[in-house]
Amino acid sequence: MRQVEFYQKVQEIQKIGSKAAVATIIRTKGSTPRNIGAKMIIYSDGKIVGTIGGGCGEGEVIEKAISVIKYNSPIQHQVDLTEGLLYEDGGICGGIMDVFIEPIA
Repeated sequence: MRQVEFYQKVQEIQKIGSKAAVATIIRTKGSTPRNIGAKMIIYSDGKIVGTIGGGCGEGEVIEKAISVIKYNSPIQHQVDLTEGLLYEDGGICGGIMDVFIEPIA
């Protein structure tokens, strides 16, 4: 999704008053699926627009974002992709991502 489309979606959410949050990768270390600045919108029902990399790490961020939406309070969350490198899914990159999650006001 292009950046312009992403921000148009945020404006649409603000206009209709939906409950959602934006997750942005603010720091990476090692091998990660996406780079600093990657963004994703998370709705209160868990639906997403965009991606910060998929897999278990993105699942963690979705769970945290639901809490951010519920309490209307931003957080920073660290996704550690070095844990469980022997998992069979092959989706673990071996790096760390810091993700800032903020409610859409």
